[in-house]
Amino acid sequence: MPKHSTLNFQFTPVDPPKEDAENPHAKDTTFVPDDLEALTTEFGDDVLQSTLYANEHTVWVNRDRIVDVCAFLSNERGFNYLVDLGGVDRFTEDERFEVFYNLVSIEHGKRIRVKVRVDEEEPVVPSVTDVYPAANWNERECWDMVGIKFEGHPDMRRMYMPEDFEHHPIRKEFPLLGIPGSLPLPPQEPGGDLTMDPFAAAHGSRPIKSYEEEKTESEQ
Repeated sequence: MPKHSTLNFQFTPVDPPKEDAENPHAKDTTFVPDDLEALTTEFGDDVLQSTLYANEHTVWVNRDRIVDVCAFLSNERGFNYLVDLGGVDRFTEDERFEVFYNLVSIEHGKRIRVKVRVDEEEPVVPSVTDVYPAANWNERECWDMVGIKFEGHPDMRRMYMPEDFEHHPIRKEFPLLGIPGSLPLPPQEPGGDLTMDPFAAAHGSRPIKSYEEEKTESEQ
């Protein structure tokens, strides 16, 4: 698989943030230093780093310990509700992909975000479905769209795309208009051929008119 370089994005210069500036998006529910300290005490070096932005704690942990981390946060710290789980394509040479877990403690009214990173050569993360059964469909969607597999998942099938589809649409190298021929669609008129390019006009060819669409004067 070819290597990828970071895209050359153009950023608009802005004034640097002031340390004493109040962030209007900051919430008390996402400020969880006690839980972060307990996590670090329990897992030591497997807690790789943490950040605080807009009063919100995010913590990165060792991929191999994600199940233990989630079990600890659920059983010992009350974060027993998985709100969301998804994948991110960072499009970097090392640790290209990232999986995030948004966890909530309804009883204590708190939130925390946990993340793990994996390399492009081995995009595999242990499944947390034994801790959070709701992760089932989230992990399937992440596999389908980003190409990150979840080891131990009870039913690791694609969510939206056909099983024989060879690509993962949310990866950065996937074209916005798709790959012609990669996903044949039903014909646009009875008895017609399969539609091999859903965006034919964008790729320079004339799309087939629907048989129900009235012809223009130039076509009559």
